[in-house]
Amino acid sequence: MNCAKGDRSGLHACTGKSQGLVSLIEYSGDSIVSKTILDTPAGTITLFAFDKGQKLSEHTTPYNAVVQVLDGTAHLTIGGEDVKVLAGEIIIMPPNIPHAVAAEEKFKMLLTMIRA
Repeated sequence: MNCAKGDRSGLHACTGKSQGLVSLIEYSGDSIVSKTILDTPAGTITLFAFDKGQKLSEHTTPYNAVVQVLDGTAHLTIGGEDVKVLAGEIIIMPPNIPHAVAAEEKFKMLLTMIRA
């Protein structure tokens, strides 16, 4: 069993076992797919797969949000500044700063939200 493959006990399948992040989530045409890996009071870890042309409109969160791009290139806007994040790169979106996500090409990312 792989974690995040639609099984509520997925976290237990990942505990103590390595998993390839890119293969845990698949692209779906004209959509954004998300899979929660971990959800605790301290924060969440969520995988996303954005198809080309998909967007998350500008919003804010009261928490630090760490984005790790796993495949492709993400186009973020953070506090009005455009940022391109390549596969293998990481960026932190600070709390209470407006940010948005756009897929000029399809890409996958791991989002870690820290609630502390």
